[in-house]
Amino acid sequence: MQTYHIQTSGCQMNVADSERLAGVLRNELNMRVADQSQDADLVLFNTCSIRDHAEQKLYDALGPYAAQKRKGQKQMALIVTGCVAQQEGEALLRRVPEIDVVLGPQYVPFLKNVLESVSLGQQIVATAPMLLQEDVSGSSADWNHKPVRGHDVRAWVNIIHGCNEHCTYCVVPGTRGMEQSRTMEAILQEIIDLGRRGYKEVTLLGQNIDAYGRDMVPKRTFADLLTFLNFRIPQDDMRIRYVTSHPRYFSDRVIDAVANLDKVCECFHMPFQAGDDEVLRRMRRGYTYDSYMRIIRKIRDKAPDAAICGDVIVGFPGETDEGFEKTLQLMEEVHFDNLNTFAYSPRPNTEAATWDDQVPDSVKAERLQRVQTLAAEHGLERSMRYVGRVVPVLVEDGNPRNPAQVMGRTRQGRQVYFDGDLAALRGEIVDVHITEARTWSLMGEQDVSEPKL
Repeated sequence: MQTYHIQTSGCQMNVADSERLAGVLRNELNMRVADQSQDADLVLFNTCSIRDHAEQKLYDALGPYAAQKRKGQKQMALIVTGCVAQQEGEALLRRVPEIDVVLGPQYVPFLKNVLESVSLGQQIVATAPMLLQEDVSGSSADWNHKPVRGHDVRAWVNIIHGCNEHCTYCVVPGTRGMEQSRTMEAILQEIIDLGRRGYKEVTLLGQNIDAYGRDMVPKRTFADLLTFLNFRIPQDDMRIRYVTSHPRYFSDRVIDAVANLDKVCECFHMPFQAGDDEVLRRMRRGYTYDSYMRIIRKIRDKAPDAAICGDVIVGFPGETDEGFEKTLQLMEEVHFDNLNTFAYSPRPNTEAATWDDQVPDSVKAERLQRVQTLAAEHGLERSMRYVGRVVPVLVEDGNPRNPAQVMGRTRQGRQVYFDGDLAALRGEIVDVHITEARTWSLMGEQDVSEPKL
């Protein structure tokens, strides 16, 4: 096999996994990306099972490739990985026997070994629980297999895999396994390597990032990790972001770290999911409206200019009109900088999917529209606070709609567009005078003639 194509759906964890998979294919098997997906010798689907109809979408995508193999028109290796692979397991082979490999997320590092078995004519289902290990004695962590990064300024860095929570709507504990924290040394080593290659920003990844270190002996905390990284990363201009926090485990020490550590960006991603305490109880989230708001008030007190982002689910089983109004009330109290909004959809192997008090789709759609409208109002309001200010912006890309402009982000994560030469400014931190606020972005002009180093 000489060429490959990877199709990725889902969250940042999946994007990071695809980068590692591409690293195995390119660096260990000397394969290259196919010019056209239909010409690839290996087609890999990295799947997400969070959204409704995820399984059917996968079957629809597999269909043309499976038909080619079945008719003898083209021989290719078909691989399904990600959360749908872990969730469905052998059922995928029964439904689409042309699949060669069903690979759970925890088996990403073993792709090379799996493909060797495929070359011998075997079909592989690798979804059994396992402990992840990595050797940090070399120049980079084994588990990462020199990923093929999707960007050359910012990078994803996993710090904890899996999730031990069992929210009644969520498939993640069943698809990504139990929590397993990477060592601080391995994480630092990966970031130092990225810095040497010119990267200026890392986003630390975890399904429940506040659980970092509680599986270690001795125990560590996420605040410990942030402090450890901040003072040991040699690159002075490296930025650190992270996702995703859990209000049940969120620590005041993390607020202090974000407020006081110079490399850690002032941005909190704090999903609240619902404003009604009864809905939160049935979700098994482990916090209340009031305890969530106490966190927000502490953030506003210690880091007043920080961005606060969140996630919300509307139409959860049993959510009443009164309960939904409490979600809107919470949004009005917080005024999120950015809010990811979802209508509840029943997922396989979750408790909430079996309950009788499902909310009609029409009601879900109406509620989703209302939270999106309110979130946009708050987003514009939060953008307005930047107008007239000069802010440091890390330049990442060009503006696809205007080739004369570049795009970067503030420390709080707001996208900023301004006139500039991408070749000269990519990866530089530039002072930008903000002249216009938009709902989710800002417009400005470079404040100095030379980039800030």
